[in-house]
Amino acid sequence: MFEKVCKMLGEHLGIAPESIRPEQKIVDDLNADSLDVIELMMALEEEYGISLPEEEMENVKTVQDVVDMMERITAK
Repeated sequence: MFEKVCKMLGEHLGIAPESIRPEQKIVDDLNADSLDVIELMMALEEEYGISLPEEEMENVKTVQDVVDMMERITAK
């Protein structure tokens, strides 16, 4: 899951996926803006055929937060 999230982040932000680390903050460290975050979440929803709860997305700050959320939701 981590590799997939990094690949999608890299594509959306124009950065090398292999340079992304779990502890990096999506907005502060990867320079994503709110639109980037929304686009990433929409891409993840489409890729996995799921709907991400808004209240969960508000708590997503780091790359690992995205991975953890996706693992929780896709495991159901």
